Amino acid sequence: MNETIRTERYSTVARLLHWSVVGLVAVQFAIAWTMPDIGRGTEPVGLIAWHLSVGVAILAVMMVRALWRLSHREPPPPVALPASLRIISRVTHVLLYALLVALPLLGWANASARGWPVTLLGILPLPPLSATGSPLGRQLGDLHQVVAIELLVVIGLHVLGALYHGVIVRDRTLQRML
Repeated sequence: MNETIRTERYSTVARLLHWSVVGLVAVQFAIAWTMPDIGRGTEPVGLIAWHLSVGVAILAVMMVRALWRLSHREPPPPVALPASLRIISRVTHVLLYALLVALPLLGWANASARGWPVTLLGILPLPPLSATGSPLGRQLGDLHQVVAIELLVVIGLHVLGALYHGVIVRDRTLQRML
């Protein structure tokens, strides 16, 4: 196998975007688990306001990350992987990108249905994704919770894959993103 392909690192920008998303998602789940329950009459203050802000930040970074990935060649995966693991890897990555975009959009639609303002960095107001009082927007909030759990499962698969490469196969795949 060509050792150059196996050890080529992702670009600095790709690694920065990857680890920025990791950090934001870790913060977001910590906020989500500690913020108060949201019910009728709940105001978007404190941890809830932070949850909205971090969600928009995740969406923004993911948009940049997707554009970067589409416009720049990154190192190919190791060629020695069996076809089944290549498929699992590809599906996991597609799911990660999809869920990391869908989850903030679902939360944004729910916030809009509640009449809450959604802003980028607390400065730039974003348009509502659903009308205030929209039953669909509220249902998307319920779906937001389900998709969050799905994201945790897919993140777990991604981490297990990285550990598999780093500890068992030792093919330096993990080091490409470090």
